[in-house]
Amino acid sequence: METKHDDSVLGRARVQDTPELEAYYKELETLGAGALWTVANDIEPWEPRTSSVPMLWKYEQLRELVLKSSELVTPEQAGRRVVYLVNDKRRDVSAAVGWLYTGIQVTRPGESTSAHRHRASALRFIMEGEGGYTVVDGNKIMLEVNDFVITPNSTWHEHGVEEGGKTCIWQDGLDIPLVNALEANDYAVFDGKQPLTSPVNHSPLTYSGVGLVPADNGWDKPYSPLFKYSWKQVYPALLEAAKVNEGSPYDGILMHYTNPQTGGHVMQTMGASIQLLRPSEHTLAHRHTGSFVYQCAKGHGYSIIAGKRLDWKERDIFCVPSWAYHEHVNLSETEDACLFSFNDLPVITSLGLYQEMAHPEGKQAV
Repeated sequence: METKHDDSVLGRARVQDTPELEAYYKELETLGAGALWTVANDIEPWEPRTSSVPMLWKYEQLRELVLKSSELVTPEQAGRRVVYLVNDKRRDVSAAVGWLYTGIQVTRPGESTSAHRHRASALRFIMEGEGGYTVVDGNKIMLEVNDFVITPNSTWHEHGVEEGGKTCIWQDGLDIPLVNALEANDYAVFDGKQPLTSPVNHSPLTYSGVGLVPADNGWDKPYSPLFKYSWKQVYPALLEAAKVNEGSPYDGILMHYTNPQTGGHVMQTMGASIQLLRPSEHTLAHRHTGSFVYQCAKGHGYSIIAGKRLDWKERDIFCVPSWAYHEHVNLSETEDACLFSFNDLPVITSLGLYQEMAHPEGKQAV
């Protein structure tokens, strides 16, 4: 039996204001209290309700301004030289969508940031450049285009580009709005230079991208021991999977970056995925709880999000708010398209809040 979604249904607040009630409400307010029925219909919606809107950030429009920041401030002056991307409806918490933050960071050859740490978790998706690196808890890792890198919460980390390299630009993703909402965030700067404790690329070389875990492994942390997921291994894996799998009707060939120790999400509060859309593929529409930030890693196409068409090409970034219907289209008839995304699904699923629904007509009207 289908539930009737209107306020005439028993159990929804239908109290009409009277002078006596208005006086009653004011009396409660003086005591730091209130009547639930005055807010119940707002705080308990019939279905999930997002405060974000679909957004598209065009890289070709932002790139020059991102590079210009490197002429105006140094990494030391800025702390982190980043142009952050903000949702029109989430400016109050500096979020790109839901409780997720994202920005575009630029680093020139020979530059580096001071080592620091924060309670918020972070990730990077490398967009362009050569010779970039990150150091996470003493592990130096070299970065290449389309590599996915994690910086788990409370780990000491710094970034830079070696002399002789090329200016690097990458997308940052953090759960800063969520951790701030929980009133649990903090920030600290390392006193001095962070010492290297392992050979360069120790993490990605030790924990291969093919599901192998060292027999003498002693990893006991709640996040992935693999700090970099190399595009040189990820993209061929997508192509191999596409040969023998039809994929998801909603996402094409969708693969999750995982913790090789557990098979679960890479970090406690943020997950990440990579998907391949075959030539001319147009997925079906669905919606689910959880907020997503996408970047086009390869190809061009568009997504329809909550009835709004957003055209994207390589390096463009867009978001899908929680419970918004969405579908993706690869406009090329000969080449595949790839979308990287990160999300808050570890939080949603661990709290038992995940739900999903297919569009009743398969695809949306624009």
